[in-house]
Amino acid sequence: MKVILAQPRGFCAGVVRAIDTVERALAHRDGPVYVRHEIVHNRHVVEDLKAKGARFVEDLADVPNGSVTIFSAHGVSHSVEDEARLRRLNVVDATCPLVSKVHKQGQRYSSLGRTIILIGHAGHVEIEGTLGRISGPVYLVENGEDVAKLDIPDDTPVAYITQTTLSVDDTRSTIEAVKKRFTDVIGPETRDICYATQNRQTAVRDLCRHVELLLVVGASNSSNSNRLREIGSECGVPSYLVADGSEVDLAWLAGVATVGITAGASAPDVLVQDVLAAIGKAGPIEIETLDGVEEKITFRLPPELLEAS
Repeated sequence: MKVILAQPRGFCAGVVRAIDTVERALAHRDGPVYVRHEIVHNRHVVEDLKAKGARFVEDLADVPNGSVTIFSAHGVSHSVEDEARLRRLNVVDATCPLVSKVHKQGQRYSSLGRTIILIGHAGHVEIEGTLGRISGPVYLVENGEDVAKLDIPDDTPVAYITQTTLSVDDTRSTIEAVKKRFTDVIGPETRDICYATQNRQTAVRDLCRHVELLLVVGASNSSNSNRLREIGSECGVPSYLVADGSEVDLAWLAGVATVGITAGASAPDVLVQDVLAAIGKAGPIEIETLDGVEEKITFRLPPELLEAS
């Protein structure tokens, strides 16, 4: 059996920065280190950091006053920042720089008097943080149908921004719906969309031209991982989302000569190796990596940790 790995796959620069932030804080800060929400959406990453001493909480009320507290890569609202300040928490912000960029875009557009249309998934932690950082009117939409239902005049000056785990391809039709309905629209250039999300989706579409089965390594609550599986299905390839090798059903491999594997942006390579080992139980495998984009982007750690090092 041949196994073809997508390129790129797995960790993006924002995830690497977030994990490094927690590990550096554990190494250089006295006392316990608390992390608000999962630092990234992957149970294996969270459990590994727990084993190293990190304490994960969903509510700042569970953090003792004055404690070291890390905000996750998904970002937080102003109200969470305000609560942390009142509690005198020693905050280290691991928000992905691309998420922070979206926040700043929304704030700038709002300061210009524009109504913000935020394209994303309701309930996603990144969306909750973004909604809580813009003081003016903001409307959340997931698709063109939501745009049509917005209860605002068509001549309202609007600006759109997008969730970072959506690609150019994911948002294109919704952005077009916004531009078609409203007469005064501005928004970021497509190059401002998260590079990692688009690169991984492009790689999966390419991969699906060569394989009979697609396995996406990632967490069930990972937006970008779920989208990769959806894309595989849209390409006509049976596609499954697996957290690790234990979730691989060898029955999926029956009669399959070529398997494709990719991983969401928050899935470490060790889990890809675990999936490869699981597939290997069905018989000998030949592994190759598809040609693709080589990502060289890195993000600096939060300044507080750079000073500590």
